Amino acid sequence: MNGKWDLSFLYQSFEDEAFLADLAKLPEVIRAQQAILDDASLTHLARLEKLADSTEELNALADRIGSFIFLTIAVDATNTTADMYGDKFSLIMNDASLVNSNIIRYVGSVDNLDELIASSAKLQPIAFALKEMVESCKHTIAPELEPWMLQMQLSGGSAFSQLRDKLDSTHTVDYRGQSLPLPAVRGMAYDADASVRKDAYEAEIASYKKMELPMSYCLNSIKMEARTLAKARNYDSVLDMTLDSSRLDRATLDAMLTAMKEYLPHFRRYLKAKAKLLGHKNGLPFYDLFAPVGNASRTYTIEECREKLMAELGKFNPDMAVFVDNAFQQKWIDIYPREGKTGGAFCSGVHYADRSLVMTNFQGSFSDVSTVAHELGHAWHNRCLAGLPYAMIDTPMPLAETASIFNETILAHEVLKTATAEEQLTLLDATLIESTQTIVDILSRYLFETEVIDTRADHAMTVDELKDAMLRAQDATYGDGLDPEIRHPYMWACKSHYYSSGLNFYNFPYAFGELFGKGVFAQYLQKGTAFVPAYNQLLRSCGSAPVADVAASVGIDVRNPDFWRSSLDIIKDEIDKFCALCGEV
Repeated sequence: MNGKWDLSFLYQSFEDEAFLADLAKLPEVIRAQQAILDDASLTHLARLEKLADSTEELNALADRIGSFIFLTIAVDATNTTADMYGDKFSLIMNDASLVNSNIIRYVGSVDNLDELIASSAKLQPIAFALKEMVESCKHTIAPELEPWMLQMQLSGGSAFSQLRDKLDSTHTVDYRGQSLPLPAVRGMAYDADASVRKDAYEAEIASYKKMELPMSYCLNSIKMEARTLAKARNYDSVLDMTLDSSRLDRATLDAMLTAMKEYLPHFRRYLKAKAKLLGHKNGLPFYDLFAPVGNASRTYTIEECREKLMAELGKFNPDMAVFVDNAFQQKWIDIYPREGKTGGAFCSGVHYADRSLVMTNFQGSFSDVSTVAHELGHAWHNRCLAGLPYAMIDTPMPLAETASIFNETILAHEVLKTATAEEQLTLLDATLIESTQTIVDILSRYLFETEVIDTRADHAMTVDELKDAMLRAQDATYGDGLDPEIRHPYMWACKSHYYSSGLNFYNFPYAFGELFGKGVFAQYLQKGTAFVPAYNQLLRSCGSAPVADVAASVGIDVRNPDFWRSSLDIIKDEIDKFCALCGEV
């Protein structure tokens, strides 16, 4: 197994005649959309139905072309041909964005929209998307300004986002006389050897000096653009703009954040217990945050990872075992770290082909196995959306993590059932590491990004200011759980989520996903396999209603802090058990 994904189902290469033909066709489809809008002979019903067809065609074409370009770049940052076509594609899609805004304005102007939807078998399946356009119409940029703003974004936020990815993908760390890719060195945080973890952490921190300045410019520029766009779209703040695009309301976010802050002391108990177990007296040093504990620590080959996921996820739903096997067989997964490949992990769905591409930087820890489970959860979510119109698969960020967290939770739950006390300690720690990241660290990122956006109204933050803000955010959430002298002042530089142009506050959705996923898992524990159809339907409905309504479909009230407390109680129980086990080993 060479560990690389296979993109040939998209195109054979950038010289492929099919790729070049599709790229040439894309502007024609966009022009055809505008022609439908401009055709005065059409009734509203006829125009809406034609727009539905042309939008579906455009999205499928853009899905195929864009996936091939950006998936290529993700694992080969030095591919200049992909970069060139990425620029071409972005320019073409700018025109698509302009036409889409025109469509939104048009739909918003149709007085009898509900009546037209009810009369059309073609419009009924996309009713939610059409009604959402009516609301979106209130936040479109003035038509005389939008073309210029979109053009400026290409050389502004989008360009800085691409620069950040290039800096990250080509960044190397001097570790013990070797020059290694950043993801490989960060992966050493899970190594069983304490000296490896410490040396890797120190080498990583030292290496950021080489790119801290351009990274700071990228971050400041992207967040200033976000502030400008929020104003141009008639939002009071960047957060309000994000909540609207997430189909989430303030009451839900506030309820979740309230509960998260209440439970921080429990996470600190876990961190201090782990610190004591590893021989530290002043909280956990950052380089041991991900350290494996117990003598049961082991590594996995990718084949063992595959077998484990098939076995454990298959207990919930046999179809998922087949799905996992298929993902490996059809080479959906780019597995190992290598130079030129971006760090972290992600899943990218290709809806028209009912296929998902997963990128990981697998090095064999249980956390890596859990990461593969996480990303294949996204892939399963995409499978549940199969066959729906593109207009109805736009899952908002908070719900996008539901299936991935659910998969992680199933894996941990099943593995713990047959584990010895020593193994339980190791596995609980691996689970709590992830929960700490999605609750404690995510809250620190939320606080940090809030400060950066607010400060950016006054000035661009210097590298030192960004480092200080990051450390203060970590102190506010980790507290005395982490050693105050050994934290991570460059977390803002190594996390790609801050740099997604047009996608701000890409932090709290992870906490939402963690806690919502655990809440959904609790429903499965109550109802057993009878819950499987409801779970799949929940995933299928994620692009079809506001978050609160999707949650209500399985009996969850996300505006009530008690729901979030009940999910956090699941993690608290794991912390209690971990701390008890620490006294036994």
